[in-house]
Amino acid sequence: MKRTTNWYPAVILGLLALLVITFGALVVSMASRGPAQHFAEGSNRETFEWKLVTTWPKNFPGLGSAPVRFAEKVEAMSGGRLKIRVYGAGELVPAMGVFGAVSEGAAQIGHGAAYYWKGKVPAAQFFTAVPFGLNAQEMNGWLHYGGGMELWQELYAPFDLIPMAGGSTGVQMAGWFNKEINSVEDLKGLKMRMPGIGGEVLNRAGGTAVTIPGGELYTALQTGVIDATEWVGPFNDLAFGFYQIADYYYYPGWHEPGSILEFIVNKSAFEKLPNDLQAIVRSAARDANQDMLDEYTARNNRALQELVEEHGVQLRRLPDEVLAYLKEINTQIMEETAAEDPQFERVYRAFKEFEREVIPYHRISEEAYYQTRESNANQIN
Repeated sequence: MKRTTNWYPAVILGLLALLVITFGALVVSMASRGPAQHFAEGSNRETFEWKLVTTWPKNFPGLGSAPVRFAEKVEAMSGGRLKIRVYGAGELVPAMGVFGAVSEGAAQIGHGAAYYWKGKVPAAQFFTAVPFGLNAQEMNGWLHYGGGMELWQELYAPFDLIPMAGGSTGVQMAGWFNKEINSVEDLKGLKMRMPGIGGEVLNRAGGTAVTIPGGELYTALQTGVIDATEWVGPFNDLAFGFYQIADYYYYPGWHEPGSILEFIVNKSAFEKLPNDLQAIVRSAARDANQDMLDEYTARNNRALQELVEEHGVQLRRLPDEVLAYLKEINTQIMEETAAEDPQFERVYRAFKEFEREVIPYHRISEEAYYQTRESNANQIN
């Protein structure tokens, strides 16, 4: 008779033991990953697709590349749950149609500059640049830690919009001119592309300010539609080729000492996002804001060198007489507008209060350091 062995109980016990070990390991693994990962990987995998419209040509250096980088970062940080398609100026809406398109929900987010919307919200101009006002470092401080952002949000709330700082160019150049500016008289009759409060100052000084999208500036200057144009600075101006059609490149950029750009988000669309995606959008915007300033700070230097040394650009400083005259006009306009517009007045007073606080400190910190550095450099040279 053959001898048999009852091996079934041993196999069953072994399988049970393996199941217990596997289940225990799974529990430990899930516990170690924490609740945030369970949420992302399990209960909420809803995806969203947004449209982003801009006032710039898509992928244009600095201004146009910032929204593209922003969209890429949002998609990466969200694991593909929020995808944003970027449309350059004119691809989906006109360059100056961004505010309306996002407000009405035709696009969920836009990238532009707040002073373009002064016809709808005059006080919005404070959130791009104020002539002779705050520089980029100071603007960021006012917005994020000085109460500026709260005022900006109040201005845009009636339009179902949420504003976020979306980049800074730093101090800009005064612009490209086809005639020399040697005195106040040379401003009279000057037709120049200059938006925002700076444009109002130019008008009162005897010139004519016009607002033209960036993509149309070269042709406008070349054909004589305008006599001069400001855009941003060497990095962008070199790319546009203004040196080919204008004789003089003036500084400093009195009209835009620290230009902040903006992301405007449709509030209804934003509130449909889960909390983590909302946080990602805000974080990516804050990153884009600093990233643009870093890029301009690095790239303007070599671009200016190329403009002067390779293309023979005549670099000129605006006369002190002209700058003082423009500053006087600017103060008049700001005070007059504040007296007529309570909303403008509220933002203006808050802006000036922060300015009064920051100037004395920067006089003994930033400015004092620049003067010391320049003095030492001259001694070495």
